[in-house]
Amino acid sequence: MTKGSDSITAASKSRSDLAFPGAAVEFQSEILNGVSRTFALTIPSLPPPLRVSVTNAYLLCRIADTIEDDTKLSLEEKKRFSREFVDVIGGLRRADAFAEALAPRLGPQTLAAERRLVKQAGRVIEVTHGFSQPQQAALYRCVSLMSEGMHRFQRSAALGGLRSMSQLDTYCYYVAGVVGEMLTELFCEYSSAIARRRDKLIKLAPSFGQGLQMTNILKDIWDDRQRGVCWLPRSAFGLEGPGSDLVDEVDDAALTAGIERLVVQAHGHLRNALAYTLLIPRHQRGIRRFCLWALGMAVPTLSNIHDRAGFRCSEEVKISRRQVRSIVRRYGLMASSDSMLRWLFNRDSASLPDSDAAVGMRLESIVREARSGQLDHESSAPAQRSLGVGG
Repeated sequence: MTKGSDSITAASKSRSDLAFPGAAVEFQSEILNGVSRTFALTIPSLPPPLRVSVTNAYLLCRIADTIEDDTKLSLEEKKRFSREFVDVIGGLRRADAFAEALAPRLGPQTLAAERRLVKQAGRVIEVTHGFSQPQQAALYRCVSLMSEGMHRFQRSAALGGLRSMSQLDTYCYYVAGVVGEMLTELFCEYSSAIARRRDKLIKLAPSFGQGLQMTNILKDIWDDRQRGVCWLPRSAFGLEGPGSDLVDEVDDAALTAGIERLVVQAHGHLRNALAYTLLIPRHQRGIRRFCLWALGMAVPTLSNIHDRAGFRCSEEVKISRRQVRSIVRRYGLMASSDSMLRWLFNRDSASLPDSDAAVGMRLESIVREARSGQLDHESSAPAQRSLGVGG
């Protein structure tokens, strides 16, 4: 860890006997409803202590996302504010000074709830600094790695797409896999029974994150295209070298075939997500539900992507609110039955092509690099810079 970990240790020692500030915790719950319908639905299933820490983790990640996604901030401003935010989490910088500097710089496209979250970042950080040292270390690592990874990819995002599957794996790890690892550490800190299975869980956590992220990437192909970016790997579509626009470089048949190859990979990661969830002790129904609802929504979405090869916007493959309610009910009722969960997953994924069982193995070198503090500069370079994007 960087020098920020020392301040984390000091902060946790000085606050170890303090209760969480009630107003700050209430703010977390309130703002969560404004920035994420999905997590506002799933987090309440967690045991009370985890509701506080997972809500806090999500809001920290959302602030990091807001910085990277803002259309008004320059690349250098994004880099500077991201680093300052990591320093805030580590206790090296004041949260109120950070918020006062960033909030007025956000562009008009930033959602009102996100703008309010940034302005009130100090209240979120107040909760962060009340956690134990292991919890704070997990949050610090997640946001610092995510911010660094997002910046390296976003600075040159282009319609040409990513170069290879390995590059997509790297991208997914830094925006989603690290979140899976962070959640695992919070679960282990909460429960000694879960902690005894930590090694197996932490190995599957990046794959869980990638399954969800790949599903979102495939769902949002056309929406991303309108923003001038593409996260698809060129190699999956038989393309070599850089290009200006991946979709324009292939015909419909090649596009469909490439998407199916990626569906196979995503299916494998979602199966690892199920294996991860089944490692959570059955009596921890709330934690299982939290994992299952995310997984349960991803599987039918991926099936829609596969079954509707000609879709041209995310709305065509999104699951309906009625399906969401059904998923919440079914997976919630079956949360403690491993056999029923396997049956339900197999039924919901029946239309998908066979999964690649070895997908998780490809992530091992990426995880090792992250743990050694090295982001692979070559794998994070995009297929091609687009004019006006990057610098």
